[in-house]
This record gives sequence, structure tokens and C-alpha cells, in this order.
Amino acid sequence: MITPRRAADAPRVPAAANGDVRTLADLQRRVEPSSAVNPLVPNVGVHLGCRNLFKSYRKGAIGIPVLQGIDLDVHEGEFLAIVGQSGCGKSTLLHLLGTLDQPDAGEVFFQRHRIDNLPSASRDMLRNRHFGMIFQFYHLLPELTTLENILAPAFIAESTFGYWMRRGAYRRRAFELLELVGLGHRAKHKPRELSGGEMQRAAIARALLLKPKVLLADEPTGNLDRSTGESVMQTLGELNDREKLTIVMVTHDPWIAGQADRTVKLVEGRIAVG
Repeated sequence: MITPRRAADAPRVPAAANGDVRTLADLQRRVEPSSAVNPLVPNVGVHLGCRNLFKSYRKGAIGIPVLQGIDLDVHEGEFLAIVGQSGCGKSTLLHLLGTLDQPDAGEVFFQRHRIDNLPSASRDMLRNRHFGMIFQFYHLLPELTTLENILAPAFIAESTFGYWMRRGAYRRRAFELLELVGLGHRAKHKPRELSGGEMQRAAIARALLLKPKVLLADEPTGNLDRSTGESVMQTLGELNDREKLTIVMVTHDPWIAGQADRTVKLVEGRIAVG
């Protein structure tokens, strides 16, 4: 069983100055809708979005543009698919929306407040508490059981004392998620004992432990056969329907994209129109 970190080991979150946060409550206040008039801020009802987003990478002395002026709105409870050919910028856009990377220019908003310019500790807390993330590769810890992997975000978020105070609630939530994704019988199994589809469903459950407001999924069926991929998509669809979870998913598969409410296509770093 993994041991939660001690309070003294917790990463220090700077004081709430210059937009930083001390606690989850500070972060929640930080992302409250702003009353200030700003033409870049998405309209009411837009849960997650970006304005005029640019991103390039360098290969030696050469700059390679990836995103070239992206505007995107994702509404609360929406299931959005982002599609396009390899190299068009799909994953880069998802990573920018999730604050895993920062844009060269432009702004990213969550609940109508800008988040791409938050300090690193604040972005870490945002991802831990408000964004769930799943990827093509499952990133399960091989030495932990399925249950322990699902509990990992709580180990990270809490001090030792805080985790043990809330241990029962976290475990109840983890077992509920195991049942939800069809892994109730796999709680004590290690990742090596799971199939690819089971590992991905475990990753989905882990991403949902702390009840995020948005799930960001990067090619969640990319390593799975069609039948297993359909099962994972059914799980995501049920989460979207039953829990009103906002989902933004990157995929190259038209069938997988067709399971979403809406599809956005990227072509050479821009959103295709029509």
C-alpha cells in the first residue's frame, strides 16, 4: 500500500498574491466568473475555452507552428471530440486546455477565468481537483493494486493526516467508481493482471476520484481493439449522461468521434470551418 506523503513533504503553495492560491478554496474563488467586461472572456455557459491560441515548437533553429489562432468554447456537460490528421495539433490543444503546457500567445479560460497564466503550484492544484485526465497510455503504477491506483490522486492531494481523516470517504468513492467502470471484481489485481481495456477503465476511474468538473481524454482508445474501444466509449458516454461530466476527447478515429455530442476538426493548426 502506498503511503500518503507527510504534511511536511507537501509541495508548498505560495501565498495568494499575483493570482496564486493557498488552498482549494482560494483556487475556487480564483476561478469564479469575473464581472469585468473583457471581449476575450467566453460567454456565460462556456465551461472551458480558449481565445486566439498559438503554439510552436523548435527543432534546432527552426520554429514549427502547431496551433495558429485557435478559438474554442466547451459548454458544461458537453461531450466534445477534437479530430484531425496526425500532427495537426490535437494533443497540443488538449494539453494547453489542461494547463500541462503554456501557449506562446492567447488565453485559456475555465469557468470564465483565465488559467494559463496561473503559477505552477496553482495549475497543479487545478489539475488535481478540477481536471481529470486520461491518455492513450494508462500510466498505472505497476506495484499498486487497481484500488490503490484509483486512490493515488488522494494520496497526492492530501497530507498523511488529511488522507487518513478522509480515508473512508475516499475508499467508498473508489469502490463506487470500480463498480461504475465494471471493475468491482478487479480491486486487488495489479495492472499486469488486467487487459488493456480494464487498465483504461481503471485510468478513467482514477481520473474521476476527486470529482473533477472536466475530463480531458487524449486518444483514450488508441491502444485498444475496436470491441474494447467501444466498451470504453460506452463508459465515457454513461459518465457524460449520468454525471453530466464535461468531456473533451482527442481522437483520430471517426467512429469514436461520432459518439460525442459535437466534433471539431483541426487542419494545419486551425479549426476547419464547414
